[in-house]
Amino acid sequence: MATPSRLLAAFLLLLILPLARPDLSASPATAYDELRVRGFPRGLLPANVRGYTLDAGSGDFAVDLDSSCRIVLPAGNYLASFNNRLTGRLDEGRISGLSGISVRAFFRWWSITGIRADGDQLVFEVGSVSAKFPARDFNASLECPGKASS
Repeated sequence: MATPSRLLAAFLLLLILPLARPDLSASPATAYDELRVRGFPRGLLPANVRGYTLDAGSGDFAVDLDSSCRIVLPAGNYLASFNNRLTGRLDEGRISGLSGISVRAFFRWWSITGIRADGDQLVFEVGSVSAKFPARDFNASLECPGKASS
C-alpha cells in the first residue's frame, strides 16, 4: 500500500512533468525562425519583416515587409528587389512558387521562383535556370534602406 507521502510525491510529479516538457506544437516565433527550422539561413529575408503567416498543412506562406526595397546581395553582388509582400510555399529544404523577389542580371530583372538548400549551398531558381551560392553568404539579414522604385 502506498504511503501518503508517496502519493503526494506522485501527484506533484504529475503536476510538474508537463511543465518540464517543451511544447512541440508551438510554432516558431518569427519568419526567420521558420526559415531556420526548415534548413535555411535568416538572411534570405531582409531585416524589415513586419509579420508572416504560414499554413502548417500546405506550407503556403506570406511575409509582410515594412516596405518594398532594394538590397545588394552579398552573393554575387546582385541587386535584389523585394516587394512589400512575399508569398510561396515553404517545405523542408525548399521554397517554391516564390513571388515578390527579383534580381537584376544581364541588364534586366528576373523573378526568383524558388530556392533549394543543397548541403552548404543555396540554389536560386529563375524559371528553368538556377545558380548556386554559399549558404553562409546569407547568415545575416540585410537592412532594407528604402523603397524600391518601379
